[in-house]
Amino acid sequence: MKELYIKQKVFSLSGKFTVKDQEQNDVYYVEGSFMKLPKTFSIMNSDRKEVALITKKMLSFLPKFFVEVNGREMVMIKKEFSFFKARYTIDAAGIEVRGNWWDMNFQLFQHGEVVGKVSKQWFTWGDSYKVEILNEEMETIIIALVIAIDCVKADEATAANSAT
Repeated sequence: MKELYIKQKVFSLSGKFTVKDQEQNDVYYVEGSFMKLPKTFSIMNSDRKEVALITKKMLSFLPKFFVEVNGREMVMIKKEFSFFKARYTIDAAGIEVRGNWWDMNFQLFQHGEVVGKVSKQWFTWGDSYKVEILNEEMETIIIALVIAIDCVKADEATAANSAT
């Protein structure tokens, strides 16, 4: 099992942050596009080679987020039409998300087997998550999925704030 930690800087306009291991070494670098359309987040490995890309589709009635891992589209997160509470569906290439992903406490399953766990870390400055990788072959897609879910949450919070 491998543990990784995602801690976003609260006031980072460009959306730059790192994913660290248990010894606080940078494992992944994440860079968001600032003032660029479509909005993207590039996930790079320790050699600064892009391993995943998250893109928000702009020209659709309801928001959609696409995640590419190693050049292949692996995940789509889309908002469902709803009058009251925001509802999203996650279509993730054979991966099932179980638990409360909106509060960042969930497990990731593939073929009925747990491949990863995500838990929000409390009492920290900014959003921090612990990601347990139980199947290391799935590491990149798990990290990309967690960051994509966080992007969806941030996008929803921005939309809610602009509507008030």
